Amino acid sequence: MADIEIHHSHADAVAENPTSHAASCTCGEVDEDLPEMDVQSIPHAIRHAAIFGAVNALRPRAALIISANHNPIPLLTQLEARYGDAYTASYLEKGPERWRIVIRNMA
Repeated sequence: MADIEIHHSHADAVAENPTSHAASCTCGEVDEDLPEMDVQSIPHAIRHAAIFGAVNALRPRAALIISANHNPIPLLTQLEARYGDAYTASYLEKGPERWRIVIRNMA
């Protein structure tokens, strides 16, 4: 297991890892271009909340793919009700085994 370093401030963490920038995480990892979230791996009781947390974290023009074993129409309805056309959703795959949808922040 890697050593864990605890920094006293965000500035200290950025100074320790100069490849990161101030608005991002300082873990040293790079964001994927289009992350995919298999929502079946999230407990049902918190699934939609976790998805909306991920959607809220999208930077302007960024996107993510959600993957489910059913057509997530209720989720898409909630997405439209919350955000209107600030986010778009489009199918990459339409079942019958897997539904994959790209959600993009249009800001």
